[in-house]
Amino acid sequence: MKKPTINDVARMANVSKKTVSRVINASPDVTASTRARVQAAAKELNYTPDPQARGLKTKRSYLMGLVYDNPNAFYISDIQKGALKACQGTGYELITHLGEFTSKQLVNDISFFVSRARLDGLILMSPISQLGALASKLKSSNCPYVRISPKKIDRADRVVVSNDRKGAVLMAEHLIGLGHRDIGFILGPSSNLSSKEKYGGFLSAMMEHDIPVLKRLLVQGENTFESGVAASKQLLARQRKPTAIFASNDQMALGVLKTAQMLGVQVPDQLSVAGYDDSEVASVVWPDLTTVHLPVENLGELAASKLITRLSPANPASCADVFLEPTLVPRNSTASPNVR
Repeated sequence: MKKPTINDVARMANVSKKTVSRVINASPDVTASTRARVQAAAKELNYTPDPQARGLKTKRSYLMGLVYDNPNAFYISDIQKGALKACQGTGYELITHLGEFTSKQLVNDISFFVSRARLDGLILMSPISQLGALASKLKSSNCPYVRISPKKIDRADRVVVSNDRKGAVLMAEHLIGLGHRDIGFILGPSSNLSSKEKYGGFLSAMMEHDIPVLKRLLVQGENTFESGVAASKQLLARQRKPTAIFASNDQMALGVLKTAQMLGVQVPDQLSVAGYDDSEVASVVWPDLTTVHLPVENLGELAASKLITRLSPANPASCADVFLEPTLVPRNSTASPNVR
């Protein structure tokens, strides 16, 4: 069968070829109804822009990079899904790249990645997104980027904010509302801005209720299952054990559940356990995990959409601030300490 062309899409949508081109390039100069009609026609015809032809015409590669350093495979996968969703129908392709956040060569490594792959722009995931030196290098190299960050660290068209501080407040308020006062907290990596925001949210909620945050109830983790196991062993070895443990992500919370099972501690009757992220596994373990739902896929989709908008010649990157709000997801791993 003959491959559908931009002219076929224009005819089916009853618009001009120029209008189809504007929709493909994410131009704002198209009404929502027209955009939807063009996108529906492209989907029905299974039309995708020819990247080589577009590249020759616009001198662009139609490739965007996604740079990450995060041990949470579920989080990375959801960001990718969202970014790929935003790329559909635009002709853009996504290339992922693993960066080492603590490496002194990271900025040069990413600059080489951009040059080697001839990328039009970059999406930077946390914690790499928090590096000011990298953002400065990309700006000086005229490489558009969008940062996924737990707080606003750049101008509106360059950042999508997940508001991790608010998510931690929601979880702390939930545990306090159940009657918990001895709440163990497992922090994420100390260099990670997201970890600092979550701890800040937890701390502010505890202070709001005049509950002291005791050093013995704070343990450093690394956002991995193994560190969750190790941290919870320390907490549950205390003479005065916590009645609840809040881990900074679901992976570590799963480690807490594992430790509780090994020690014969019943969840939630003897210990409430809470996580953060609402990853796929949170609802399939037993007891299913009380957690904070972060619209991670939406983060990836919005970041890619912002980047595509920035790359569009027809749009000078006029993006509004985007703060994605976390929500509490109560499940069976938390309960009042009074049930014991």
